[in-house]
Amino acid sequence: MVSIANRSSAHLKFGRRTLLRYSFVAGLLAAGLTRAPGLAVAQQPEPPLVTVAKPVVRDIVEDDEFVGRFEAVDDVSVRSRVAGYLDEVHFRDGAMVNKGDLLFTIDRRPYQAAYDAAKSQVDVVTSLLEFAKTQLDRAEQLAQSGNLAVSTLDDRRREFLSAQAQHQGVEAALRTSSLDLEFTEIRSPLTGRIGRRLVSPGNLIQPDSTLLTTIVAIDPIDFYFDIDERSYFAYARDARQRGGSLQEGSGGLDVSVRLADNTAKPFKGKLDFSENRLDEGTGTMRVRARFDNTDGVLQPGMFGRINVPGSLPHPGILLPDEAIGADQNRRIIFVVDDAGLVSAKPVRTGPRIDGYRVIREGMTGDETVVVNGIVRVRPGVTVKPQMITLPPKAEGQTQ
Repeated sequence: MVSIANRSSAHLKFGRRTLLRYSFVAGLLAAGLTRAPGLAVAQQPEPPLVTVAKPVVRDIVEDDEFVGRFEAVDDVSVRSRVAGYLDEVHFRDGAMVNKGDLLFTIDRRPYQAAYDAAKSQVDVVTSLLEFAKTQLDRAEQLAQSGNLAVSTLDDRRREFLSAQAQHQGVEAALRTSSLDLEFTEIRSPLTGRIGRRLVSPGNLIQPDSTLLTTIVAIDPIDFYFDIDERSYFAYARDARQRGGSLQEGSGGLDVSVRLADNTAKPFKGKLDFSENRLDEGTGTMRVRARFDNTDGVLQPGMFGRINVPGSLPHPGILLPDEAIGADQNRRIIFVVDDAGLVSAKPVRTGPRIDGYRVIREGMTGDETVVVNGIVRVRPGVTVKPQMITLPPKAEGQTQ
């Protein structure tokens, strides 16, 4: 009897505890349901803040870029015209020299002696010529009066002509010895920067073979680069529309070159020449531009990247690079409508101009484009746009 009563009491307590648990859980669920709408509203994210702008629309000239090398307008290898031992060097290695400056002196003594001998021969033959002329004049006077045979007059004329020919020969020899003596002083044929001396004083110099040094002209300086056949046709067509020809520099077309040092400003020059035929092996044409180089920064042999106007002026659409995204193998931009809804548009890009990227296809120029914050947007989302105005040239662009 006791065990049955205890068991009934235990069952009764267990039922009460279970009922209390269910009541507690039901209360929690009821409280959660009543607060659920409030919690859902609090967790809804704010639209992302992005910067948007209209693209820059203006007339542009697209540039093409080529790699080339600077070369001196004039480049001279200095050699001697006469043989002899090098006596003196009159320049400092790497210095700037002017046309006519004395560079080397070869031992002058043998050539001075040869000049003196030739000059004395001229004096001797000159006296013989004067004597022959006097004899001829006297013979002509005697022949007119009949006191001299005609054969004797002919001998006097022959002696005069022979002396005259001898005089011309020794005069030529004197000029030759004078030139040889002058050539013992080797002077600069142009204004430019000289290299190092390649021969020391005391060495024997062979004419026309021993290289003494080199000189390159510095200002102005030329830049040579090669263009493909398709570019040649485009440049030649544009040159004709400008009233010039590509071979004559397209009427002095303005170009710019950047060096390996990207921090330096581009150098401005003009196109002034192209070859008169394409290279059969490469299918390219060599073109030349000329640059002022008064400060001597540009050196022969330097590589550079030249920008050449590749089109006539035409309307263009420009955007900063940070406004252009990638979707696999295509470029896209994100356009925002009046309601802040984002959509993607594929575009075809071109070269950079004034710090912006040219948009060749895919835009009309009236779109509102996300320029900052494209990592926070995707098609179909709503954003909070902040409108800005892009300057005609990107910040930091002075060209």
